[in-house]
Amino acid sequence: MKVRPVYPFAALVGQEKMQLALILNVVNPGLSGVLIRGEKGTAKSTAVRALADILPELFVFAGDPFQLDPETEAATWHELRQTAGYPAAETLPAVKRRRVQVVELPVGATEDRVVGTLDLERALKSGEKRVEPGILAQAHRNILYVDEVNLLDDHVVDVLLDSAAMGVNTIEREGVSFSHPARFTLVGTMNPEEGELRPQLLDRFGLCVTIEGLDQVDERVAIMERRAAFDLDPQGFIRHWQQESEQLAGKIQAARALYPQVETPRELLFSIAKTCLDVGVDGHRGDIIMLKCAKTLAALAGRKQATEEEVQQAAELVLPHRVRRQPLMDIAANMQEVQSLRQQANPGGPSGAQARAGQP
Repeated sequence: MKVRPVYPFAALVGQEKMQLALILNVVNPGLSGVLIRGEKGTAKSTAVRALADILPELFVFAGDPFQLDPETEAATWHELRQTAGYPAAETLPAVKRRRVQVVELPVGATEDRVVGTLDLERALKSGEKRVEPGILAQAHRNILYVDEVNLLDDHVVDVLLDSAAMGVNTIEREGVSFSHPARFTLVGTMNPEEGELRPQLLDRFGLCVTIEGLDQVDERVAIMERRAAFDLDPQGFIRHWQQESEQLAGKIQAARALYPQVETPRELLFSIAKTCLDVGVDGHRGDIIMLKCAKTLAALAGRKQATEEEVQQAAELVLPHRVRRQPLMDIAANMQEVQSLRQQANPGGPSGAQARAGQP
């Protein structure tokens, strides 16, 4: 089967904040996913598939429905076969390489399809209980892409967000209790005109970005020119952007390796906590995600210590959708409030200095 060419991630025009949020979640899936809010035709799905295309290949067991890592989850492979009702095996299966997959969740997906369920046909024919893995098993170590997440049943969204935060999926069906790893990069997209997510679910997404169509003529022309060049000669266009793509892939790999070593000075923890209190964030999830995001930004910049600059940048991705607001107030409008409060809380920081100097 002929593989369809993928538009290069590095060739995208004018959606830098969305690109950054996606990269951060790939570097650190512990950020609990990103929600991309924007109108149709703003390169949301293109960006997700393009990012997956440049990520390092995975090693997997041949025929494994749980996408386990042969290097770190070999023991788990034996355990899952036993508890899921599969035939025991003395030796591990062959190992193969494949690209990171973008697993798409249909809008009409049921909870059984997402979580997994009991294989009723096998139970009726042979009387044996066997787990039939769901989408969350397929998404392990991959990207789970949920388009129009605001149109899904709230309970299904809750299950997705639980797994994204905990890295584990549990199936409780017909006397069967079974858990398997489910660590994935969650990307949800939505068009606000079609309805909002409930605040309780909105808060569960680690990062949130709002994107719009570009309003600069030269940027819109660049989009048309690049797309036309890609359609005319996909492989040639991909080769043209190959160096930038390889550099980005290397940067992501380096950040993944560096993240566990990144430290955060205690004074920055006070800065994060004060900012969240000033903005009016309920609970503590915002503080924790903001800390993780600042550390991930530092790792992406190649540093072993987060700074006030990373904290400020993290605030713009983590806090806008958590700010207390009146009904129907658009999330994008909260960005000005977040930035203003950051300047007040840190008058000596980068944003405050820029404001005093009259810089943008």
